[in-house]
Amino acid sequence: MEPTLNTYLGTGRRKRSVARVKVLKGSGRVSVNERTLDEFFGGLERHKKQAMRPLAVFPSANNFDFSVRVEGGGITGQAGAISMGIARAILSLDETMRKALRQEGLLTRDSREVERKKPGKPKARKRFQFSKR
Repeated sequence: MEPTLNTYLGTGRRKRSVARVKVLKGSGRVSVNERTLDEFFGGLERHKKQAMRPLAVFPSANNFDFSVRVEGGGITGQAGAISMGIARAILSLDETMRKALRQEGLLTRDSREVERKKPGKPKARKRFQFSKR
């Protein structure tokens, strides 16, 4: 995605997901991987809400179209990555939104990752049942 005149970009990451967001003048449409938000997330309402949180803070969101490319990870990580990507794209569009986005916690990356499985254990921290006799 090459930035052109009147195009604003933002990148968001969460877990193993990466979302690249492009903002253009338009009518408030949001497309994720060339699908509508409802088609992409299906019936998962909380993921749609999570992804669209930055638009609730941005008063003139109806004047712009948001085109999102997201890959990697699962649906929860992708929703978080989309949210951060949109927030950063809004920031590149309008620097005065920084305080409002920061207060909502939309500019802080959630750096939690899955802990790796350790040898000799069934999961990362879980242990096999101990038998004294």
